[in-house]
This record gives sequence, C-alpha cells and structure tokens, in this order.
Amino acid sequence: MGHELIALLIFTSMLLMLLTGQRVFAAIGGVAALFALLLWGDGGIEMPFNASFVLLNWYPLLTLPLFIYMGYMFSESGIASDLYRMFHVWMGPLNGGLAIGTIGLMTAVAAMNGLSVAGMAIGASIAMPEMLKRKYDKVMVTGVIQAGSSLGIMVPPSVVLVLYGMIARQNVGRLWLAGVFPGLLLAALFIAYITIRCKMNPQLGPALPLEERRLIGWGEKFRLLKAGIIPLVIIFSMTGLFLLGITSLVECSAAGAAATTLAAVVRGRFTRQVLENTLRNTLSVSCMFMWVILAALCFGAVFDGLGAVHAIKSLFLDRWGLSPWGVLVMMQLSYILMGMFLDDTAMLIIVAPLYVPLVINLGFDPIWYGVLYTITCQIAYMTPPFGYNLFLMKAMAPPEVTLMDIYNSIVPFVLVMILGLAIVIMFPQIALWLPDLYFGK
Repeated sequence: MGHELIALLIFTSMLLMLLTGQRVFAAIGGVAALFALLLWGDGGIEMPFNASFVLLNWYPLLTLPLFIYMGYMFSESGIASDLYRMFHVWMGPLNGGLAIGTIGLMTAVAAMNGLSVAGMAIGASIAMPEMLKRKYDKVMVTGVIQAGSSLGIMVPPSVVLVLYGMIARQNVGRLWLAGVFPGLLLAALFIAYITIRCKMNPQLGPALPLEERRLIGWGEKFRLLKAGIIPLVIIFSMTGLFLLGITSLVECSAAGAAATTLAAVVRGRFTRQVLENTLRNTLSVSCMFMWVILAALCFGAVFDGLGAVHAIKSLFLDRWGLSPWGVLVMMQLSYILMGMFLDDTAMLIIVAPLYVPLVINLGFDPIWYGVLYTITCQIAYMTPPFGYNLFLMKAMAPPEVTLMDIYNSIVPFVLVMILGLAIVIMFPQIALWLPDLYFGK
C-alpha cells in the first residue's frame, strides 16, 4: 500500500471516529497510536510518546490556564456588566448603538480573555436581554453577539494563536501582534455594517427613548467612564508589560490573572462562589485543551512520519496544477468545511502539522498564515450545520430565539468576515507590520 493511500486511510479513520461522537482527543490520539503500532511495530509507539513530551516540556504552556482563568474571573465577578453599562449609556442614543456597544464590549473582553466562549457567555447574559427589551431585532441581536464573541480568538491574548504557535513552532509574541490590526479591522467592519444597516432600517436597532436618556445626566455618564479603566489596567498589566520587555510570555499571563483577581477584590466582587466557579471552569477547559493538544501532536508525528506533507504538496501542485495562491485558497476552504463539524482546536491539530510546512515551502509567512487560519476559524465557528457558536448561542438564548433565527443571523456577518479575510490576504502587512516593527524582520 502506497504512502498516500495509508495517509488517506488514517485521515478517514480519524474522521469516522469523530463522527461516532467520541471525544476529540480519544478519536485523534487513538487512531494515531493504533496506526503507529501497525506501521512500525512496537517501536512505533515511541513516535507519539516523544511528541507528547515535546509539549509537556514547553514552558509557555503555563499561559494556557492563566488566560482561561482571566476570562472566567472577568465574567464571574461582574466587571463585564459595569463595562457594558458604560457602552449602553454612551452609545444608546444612536440607531444600533447598543449593538455597536456590544461589539466594543466584546473587543475589550477579547483583549483580556483569548477565548470566544467567555465573550459569548457575557454577551448572551448581559447584552442580549438589554437589546431585546429595547425592541432590537432578535436576528440582528444574535448575529451581533456571535460575531463579536468570535473576536476572542483573534485579539491578543488569543489562546488559539498560542496553540498555533505551539504546534507550528512559531513565536507567540509575533502572532499576538499580528492579530491586533486584523482583529480591530473585523470589529470596525462589524460596526460599519451595523451602522449602515440600522441607518437604512432604524427598526432593527432603535435608539434609546429620549425620556430614558434624560434620566442619565452628564455627571453619571462621566462617572461610568471609570468602568473602562479596569480593562485598560488589566490589558496593560498583561500585554503592555510583555511588549515593553518587562515580563516574559508566561509572566505576563500571571500578571494579567493577578490583575483581574485584584480588580474583583477592589470592586467587592471576589467571593467564594466566584472563585469556585472560576477555578472549576478553568480546570475543565484547560484539561480539555491539554488532552486535545497531546492527541494532536501524536497524530501529527505519525502523519509526518509517512511523508504526508510531501504527498499533499504533490497533489496540489503537480497533479492539480494549482498556483501557490490557489493552494492557499484551497486550504482556507478546507478549514471552513471542517469548521462545519469540528471546533477550532480539532481543526488546528488535524491539519496544522500538514499545512504549516507546506505554507513555508510555498514561500508564505507562517505568522501571516496563522492570522488567516484564525479568521477562517472565526468564520467556521458560525457556519451551519454544526458551527460551534451556533449551538452555544442556542443554549444561552431565550426561548423566543429559534435555531432558524440563529442560522439567519450569521449570514451577513459571515460575509463581512470573508471580506475581512480577503483584505488581509491582499494586504499581508495589515498582520505583519506591527510584529515586524516591534521584533524586526
């Protein structure tokens, strides 16, 4: 049996295991271990074993639970509620203002979190009831929250970019800086879409009534601006100190976690229940990521041992005759297709060991490609039938928001994100200018 056929058999076996409903790490790691034994005998087990220890010896892995802790502490302690109140008051007088404020809230949460699930929880529990109460269109509301929460995996400290850096062996600091402007670009495109749409049809996002605005004086408005100080302090204590060279990657994550905890204490929100919920969620999500990454590295070691990277390159370039840019487009399409059935971590660990070496061989920058991958993951999060955000939204939305409403809500935002992806593909310096400026080329 040829190497190409064996590689196809391994890949198909893994997909079939995933379709049976097995846990991602069991499906991927189990297939990798089984084929290692079948192909190389008892000695084959050394491949996934050694790949696992590469991960366990990787010091920056400590950042993973600390960033996850930050996001849950920010949510559980209610600091996010104060921030949304600020956006609510200042943006409410505009048509679609609360939706624009929600995007602002999500961007701030993304800059302190690194995961989309925390942004989704905050948006669904805080922003959605306020917008629905004020007669915002429910389809618009669900689309705004899903799109805004997806920024969590793009804006630093993105956990997805940390995982990409780990698997692709790329500098996490460069990846974080590369995600800044594309993340802000997507947020700006979302705000532009909301503004234009609500200008054309004010009923989708009515402004706050005049009598409600009169109840809030200028003194109250300026007092509420203080709610934005805590997120800025947290962001500076983490990303700012890291970029100034004062802290390392691991130290900045610890500083951010400490700053978020201290903020909860200062605001009088640090209770036993908040701490317990935060630690439980952090442990659960961190362990899930660890098992999945371990399985991914095992799978990648076996696949790479077969020479699957060269087989894919031969298929795309020699047999199909695609140009390097054509290969890049095919990669992004494959991510979107897989995203209909898998989450971002599963996608990354399945194909990153194959695609990243190919990207480098084709002459593309792997840092830039990490940004493209992350934007495509954001799109895949929101594409039916099994987009990750779709089911999170259904689980958190009130009964009047149906699954069909959720499916309809993502269409314009997915188109906006595809536009953002195309812009970053056409102008790579949007992603590369900041890391090149800070770290040098």
